[in-house]
Amino acid sequence: MAETKTKATAASVADHLAAIEDEARRQDCEALARLMTKATKLKPVMWGPSIVGFGSYHYRYDSGHEGDSCLTGFASRKGDISVYLQGDFPGREELLARLGKHKMGKACLSLRRLADVDLKVLERLVVESVAEVKRRHP
Repeated sequence: MAETKTKATAASVADHLAAIEDEARRQDCEALARLMTKATKLKPVMWGPSIVGFGSYHYRYDSGHEGDSCLTGFASRKGDISVYLQGDFPGREELLARLGKHKMGKACLSLRRLADVDLKVLERLVVESVAEVKRRHP
């Protein structure tokens, strides 16, 4: 079984965020870290070299593959900020409809700028997603 590559590290979240060259993106990521800290009541931790994660849980698939992941998190990518949420949870679609400009994959919410979205709705998405992860992985 392949080992999970993305793990919590001791790297500094503040240093990681400070190293984001684009000032507007850096400010958005710093604001997102504050929003997620408030929503989760957890401190941010680096997961691998690029994901700012909050909390952790252990998962095990029917295939036997298992590992640990952050409850939620985000990463500054080339074109967007990727926010990692649970793939589905009650009220998700209604919240996404009210969020503002975004793209949504199965569990990856892509945002160009925080100014494009309703931050209260984004915070609620994070809260509900984390609650669902905790429900599924007690």
